[in-house]
Amino acid sequence: MFGGTLFAALYATFGDGVKLMPSLDNALGIHELALRLRSQRMEVLSSNLANADTPNYKARDIDFQAQLQQAAGRSTDGTALQRTHSGHLPSSDSSGAQTMYRNPMQPAIDGNTVDSHVEKGKFMENALQYQATLQFIDGRIQTLRKAIRGD
Repeated sequence: MFGGTLFAALYATFGDGVKLMPSLDNALGIHELALRLRSQRMEVLSSNLANADTPNYKARDIDFQAQLQQAAGRSTDGTALQRTHSGHLPSSDSSGAQTMYRNPMQPAIDGNTVDSHVEKGKFMENALQYQATLQFIDGRIQTLRKAIRGD
């Protein structure tokens, strides 16, 4: 009928034999979160570019790797976070990534720390990575469609 190990892997069998398809979030894994973080970083970088001439504006950025690890439940040194006591708060999926100020190579006289060449480069790099994440998610969805249809 539907056969194939991929289709079987999409379903979880519970003790009573009932099979349920996992949520789309589980199927996409960390990539949905990565897409959200990349989008937030794009907003921060575009804000930097928009304020390139604003006096005393401080350029900001998001440490994508650290935020992704934190949101995925891992510390920055690669070890998994664990709840060791029922009173501990569970780690949450932070929708608001922590922004940091960028150290300027050469701050302007008016106190503005935006270097438009650096910001444009970071923006383009993030845009390419955003596109790559979208393509990966699209490929994953296509695979799920094929598995459901039995292709």
